[in-house]
Amino acid sequence: MRIDLHTHSTVSDGTATPTQVVDAAAGAGMDVIALTDHDSSTGWTEAATALPPGLTLVPGAELSCACYIDGQRLGMHMLAYLFDPNHAGLSAAMAEVRDGLAARAQAMVDLLRAGGEDITWEEVRELAAGDTVGRPHIAQALVNRGRIDSTAEAFQPAWLGERYYLPKPASMKVFDALRLVREAGGVAVLAHPRRKGRIVPREILARLAEEGLFGVEADHPEHDDAARKDVRALAAELNLVVTGSSDFHGTRKPSLIGDNTTDPQVYEQIVEAATGAAPITTTTSTGTVRR
Repeated sequence: MRIDLHTHSTVSDGTATPTQVVDAAAGAGMDVIALTDHDSSTGWTEAATALPPGLTLVPGAELSCACYIDGQRLGMHMLAYLFDPNHAGLSAAMAEVRDGLAARAQAMVDLLRAGGEDITWEEVRELAAGDTVGRPHIAQALVNRGRIDSTAEAFQPAWLGERYYLPKPASMKVFDALRLVREAGGVAVLAHPRRKGRIVPREILARLAEEGLFGVEADHPEHDDAARKDVRALAAELNLVVTGSSDFHGTRKPSLIGDNTTDPQVYEQIVEAATGAAPITTTTSTGTVRR
């Protein structure tokens, strides 16, 4: 059984539509795929409608979070699975994050225009084609205009990496995000806690575990062997499950669906723990199924 619990579509910063994500998952021989767009559940219905026979969809989202350590902001991402998309508190928190990111992106477009770059907010919004607008969409607009050769170039200091960069707006506090996911009947797994430059300290993981964090993502494209071993050791110490995933973004990142996978027993534990929604098969017509 092949299970990938972390993918993105055009609803956030992926280049494949929700339909194309599930089609790619089927083509890669997956049995279970999670759609986890940033701070949004909008893609669930399309993915469920397009679901090929034999593939199970896990509705989810990747929440933009942060905590502060000695006054310094540490950005974090939390994977939320099988939550009730109509939960008022979680829905409002995700909408606030999306609105903040859109305002930041629009301000960066204004900076670019003031610097002589002829791109518009309308074309960036059109490229986003979803709920969450961010730097990747501005980068693509610059590529389309012929100003740079690749989206990767846009993140260099001369462009969105420094000259036209603006800090991210306030994210959900990670402990608030965990609480909201649990209140919405979902299961929370901390994404890629050992990415370079964003290493989540043990003491934060321990506090999250005490407050109901269910697991940590160990097998991730940006985790080397040492990081994966470290995450597994922490998970064993803190009694957390361990997941693996591709963090698929279509052509925006090199990883492919199924590059990393989750153990079937861990998947079953996640499903058993959830009360907000259920996995979807071709016999289910909506992404908002509740237990």
